[in-house]
Amino acid sequence: MSMSLLDRVKTPADVRAMSSDELHQLADEVRARLIDVCSRTGGHIGAGLGVVELTIALHYAFDTPRDQLVWDVGHQGYPHKLLTGRNDALETLRQENGISGFLKRTESEYDAFGAGHAATSISAALGIAAGRDVVGEDFKVVAILGDGALTSGLAYEGLNNAGHSDRNVVVVLNDNEMSIAPNVGAMSKYLTSIQRNSLYNRVRSAIGGLVDNAPGPLSSMSTLVRKWEESVKTFLTPGVLFEELGFRYFGPVDGHDIDGMIETFAAVRELNGPRLVHVITQKGKGFPAGEISGEKWHALPPGHDPATGAPRKASTGNPNYTKVFGTGLTELGATEPTLVAITAAMPGGTGTDAFARAFPDRFFDVGIAEGHAVTFAAGLATRGVRPVVAIYSTFLQRAYDNIIHDVAIQSLPVVFCMDRAGLVGEDGETHMGLYDIAYMLAVPGMTVTAPKNGAEMLGLLRSAIAHRTGPMSIRYPRDAAPDRVPALASIDPVPYATWDVVRRGSDVAILAVGTMVLPAIAAADTLAADGLNVTVVNCRYLKPYDEVTLAAVLADHKHILTVEEGTVVNGFGAFMSSVIGRYDPAVRVAVHGVPDRVIHAAARARQLASCGLDAAGIAERVRALLESEAMAG
Repeated sequence: MSMSLLDRVKTPADVRAMSSDELHQLADEVRARLIDVCSRTGGHIGAGLGVVELTIALHYAFDTPRDQLVWDVGHQGYPHKLLTGRNDALETLRQENGISGFLKRTESEYDAFGAGHAATSISAALGIAAGRDVVGEDFKVVAILGDGALTSGLAYEGLNNAGHSDRNVVVVLNDNEMSIAPNVGAMSKYLTSIQRNSLYNRVRSAIGGLVDNAPGPLSSMSTLVRKWEESVKTFLTPGVLFEELGFRYFGPVDGHDIDGMIETFAAVRELNGPRLVHVITQKGKGFPAGEISGEKWHALPPGHDPATGAPRKASTGNPNYTKVFGTGLTELGATEPTLVAITAAMPGGTGTDAFARAFPDRFFDVGIAEGHAVTFAAGLATRGVRPVVAIYSTFLQRAYDNIIHDVAIQSLPVVFCMDRAGLVGEDGETHMGLYDIAYMLAVPGMTVTAPKNGAEMLGLLRSAIAHRTGPMSIRYPRDAAPDRVPALASIDPVPYATWDVVRRGSDVAILAVGTMVLPAIAAADTLAADGLNVTVVNCRYLKPYDEVTLAAVLADHKHILTVEEGTVVNGFGAFMSSVIGRYDPAVRVAVHGVPDRVIHAAARARQLASCGLDAAGIAERVRALLESEAMAG
């Protein structure tokens, strides 16, 4: 059996040695390989399928790795991984000790810049180009901006600075009319207009026919005619914006025409200064389910039919927190007419799509623009509206200034619902929600909460809507709810600033946060067999904390263990250590959470166990606390 073209590709040099026909066959093989592997391992398949031909053309036209390709929204990089020596390793995608689901500098010399979040490519590429010029090197730098990243403010900052710098840098705008959900905003409409501008398309066709068929002496007019075409294009197309920003604009180019893109990139490569190539692609191309529903198939969990994207085995467990939140928020919207929901390009990922269907006039998807989402919510709150901002914990980090300056300082009652808080499993280090406890605790006037289960999450949501003297945050994991969740109408608000003692003992008290409550109870049951009586407190309000319950716990215990699914640096444990030290310096406090290091991709359960945040790890930490105390005594 002959070796496939993809199997022959060990480096991009092998791609550059192929004929045009072979490149088209290679594209088919890359697409088939992505669908096959991602259907088993899971992964962000939609964006990668849309850039197969673009990736081949870039590696053909540019001398990688000497020329630097800087990918935006790293999951566009799956085809790039296949062409840069990682085809055999693709089976380990997003698995422990496997290859990353995003770009990673330590993984390959072809990954010029690590990318997990959106809109970083232009700024990073400009930095690489400036560094090249400072040290006197000579190579090309290409930023591939795509999957809706042009809705993000950082992309505009990069464009503005790069165009002004006049440095030798190429920006490829991968315009697939999508981010994760359909693109929103004026820029999306602006870019889409080129595909629907009949006047421009008629003029361009007429010009092309004139130039191609000009008789003898008139053939010399082709250069002048082509310049006139460029002028018309600039006047009638999105290119005028980029030209004004300092870029020489090329496009739009068919992002699935390998030969056309190679020709364009070859010409652009030889020019100098800022250049922008506008490429039109289709997200999920070649995967019928992905083409029909781009958001739903933006990413696949493991175990899906490669032909349809349907799960091979139906889920029989409890709904995940995202689903519980979306259902509860929608039920709450029916009784709260001023309630609105805001997300940043993630209606499906945050569960707010259900609210959007029920109350389209009260739902706002602002695109990949988290900072704008927060300040927009602050403006809504000044008018008596109750904004709920639903954004992943890792993405909300990009809006920290807005949280402090625009919401907290003005004591505006904005509710922050942070999905994917804690360890996120296979999405890896760029998507970990490990820092929201630490950064929210530092915000003045912020109420910080974490539920133990789905019902308590909805109870806290009720409390948050009723809380009108400042902002409030609720964090919950990327996981299934541990038990069935009743309808919202049967769930009472969680009394403000209260804890719940769920198990009483006398030897050690565990102050558990959110997802750590249930494993702490299981750990206490295990320790009971050793004759240790452990108190477990559900610290659902991290700030303000329950002063009455804490005082009662300290009166009965001289050993406290805090447990949180977040960084131990400046987290709840550090906060409680300071508080308890003021109450009673004789009480010994141990802090248990995610260690101060980067956590890599693995199954979520495996990550919890490796950090000692399962029942066995918590029990071991309690034993260690008591043993160290005994040794000290």
